[in-house]
Amino acid sequence: MVAAGSRGAYDAVVVGSGPNGLAAAITIALAGRSVAVFEARETVGGGMRSGELTLPGFIHDICSTAHPLGIASPFFRTLPLERYGLEWVQPPAPMAHPLPGGAALLERSIERTAAGLGEDAAGWRLLMEPLADDWDAIASAFLGPLRPLALASHPFALGRFGAQAVMPASLLARLYFQTDAARALFAGMAAHAMLPLDQPPSAAFGLMLGASGHVAGWPFARGGSQRIADALAAYLSDLGGEIITSAPIASLDDLPPARAILCDITPRQLLQVADKRLPAGYAAALRRYRYGPGSFKLDYALDAPVPWADPACLRAGTVHVGGTLEEIAASERAVARGEIAERPYVLIVQQSLFDPTRAPEGKHTLWAYCHVPNGSTVDMTARVEAQIERFAPGFRERVLARHATGPADLERYNPNYVGGDINGGLQDFAQLFTRPTLSLDPYRTPVEGLYLCSSSTPPGGGVHGMCGYWAARDALAGPLR
Repeated sequence: MVAAGSRGAYDAVVVGSGPNGLAAAITIALAGRSVAVFEARETVGGGMRSGELTLPGFIHDICSTAHPLGIASPFFRTLPLERYGLEWVQPPAPMAHPLPGGAALLERSIERTAAGLGEDAAGWRLLMEPLADDWDAIASAFLGPLRPLALASHPFALGRFGAQAVMPASLLARLYFQTDAARALFAGMAAHAMLPLDQPPSAAFGLMLGASGHVAGWPFARGGSQRIADALAAYLSDLGGEIITSAPIASLDDLPPARAILCDITPRQLLQVADKRLPAGYAAALRRYRYGPGSFKLDYALDAPVPWADPACLRAGTVHVGGTLEEIAASERAVARGEIAERPYVLIVQQSLFDPTRAPEGKHTLWAYCHVPNGSTVDMTARVEAQIERFAPGFRERVLARHATGPADLERYNPNYVGGDINGGLQDFAQLFTRPTLSLDPYRTPVEGLYLCSSSTPPGGGVHGMCGYWAARDALAGPLR
C-alpha cells in the first residue's frame, strides 16, 4: 500500500497524510496527474489512526472515531472505499444524551426522534425535516469555501439554513424547544463547535450534525479509524499515487520538484516549512491566526458496558454527557474564558458495543474527551469520570485500564493539534470561512504553486476530506491545468 517513493519530479506533492492530504492527492491522481504524499510518521492517517493504548487486544481510536461527516462527505461518497476494506458500523441510534429523568436519543428517523421528545416533537420535525430534505444542497454549498453560484443554486433552502446557522445555539434551541430534553439534545451537538453556545454561529454545528445523523448516521469504521486512512491510501496507490512515510518535511526545500505543493498543515507549521518564501504581509496574517480550545482525551478498557442509568444509551454509538443546555453552555463558556469547567461537557463513543473487533470477547473500549483551554496542563480525569458517574453509577468499577492524552500529548502526536486544538483553528465567525486569512481563494498562498489544504481552510475540522478536495481543485485549475 505504501510505496517507497522514487523522489523524482511530480506534478504535485502533498505534505501530510491526514484525511485532507489524502483527499487532495486522490483528487489530483483522478485528474491524471502524478502525485506523492510525504508523511512524517511511519503510518498514514493524521487524525485517523488506531492502536492499543490501554491493554493488549483493545483497539482504540487515537484521535477521531465517530464520523458523521465522513460517511456524508460529498467527496468521500464518490470514492469506492468499500472495495478497499472500509466498512461503516451504524449503531441503532447515532447519539444519546442522558439527563436526570432519562435519556433523549437522536435516532436515524426524524419521526422516531420526535416521538421521544414529547411536546417538542413538532419543533424537532419543524427544524430537522427541511435540513434532511435539502441535505445535498446544504452539504455542497457549505462544506467548502463561500461560493456565490452554489448559494444561488438553491436560494430558499440555503437561505433558510443560513438564517438558522448564524444564530447562537442556545437561542435557536429556546426558540424551537420547550423541554430540557430537546434543548439538551441540540446543545450537545452544537457544542462540537468548541464555541460558547451563546455565540454565533454555534447553531450551525448542531444543525449540520443533527441533519447528517438523520441522513447518514454517525458511524465509525469497523476495526478502527485507521481503516479509513488505509482505504484512502490503497485507492491512491491504485491510481498511481505514491506515499512516502517516515519522511518529515522541515523545509519545502526537502521536497522533490513539483508544479504544485499542497500542505495538510496549519498556519504555524506553514510558517516553519516555507522559510522566507512567504511575503511579509501574508506571513504576518498567518501569525495572527487564532487556535481554539484544546482537548483532554481518555481511552478506557472496560470489563463490561457502561452501566448507564437509562439503558437506552446502550443503543447509541455516541453519548453526550453534560446535563442540560444551561450546564453545557456554562462548561463551554468557562473554556472560552480560559478556565477549567468543573462539570465538563464530555463526548463519549462506545464502539465495541457494535464492533466486536475492538476488544477481547466480553470486554469493551470507551473513547471520551472534554474541552479545555488551549495548552491546558490540568488533568481532567477525575472531572470526566465524575460526569460519567452522574449518569452511569458504578462506571469506575468497570475500568480495567485508562490512557489519558492531554493537549501537549495531542500536539506531540500530531503537530497540527496546536495546544490540543483538533479543529485546526478557532471556528468562530471571523475564522469560519476566512481561514486561514481573508481571501476569495483561501487555499492558494501568494507563493506560486503553494497551497494550504488542511482543516485550517474551509470548511474546517472533521474527517470529510473537503479541505483537501477544494485545494486540489484549485491547483488543477492553476499550475496543474
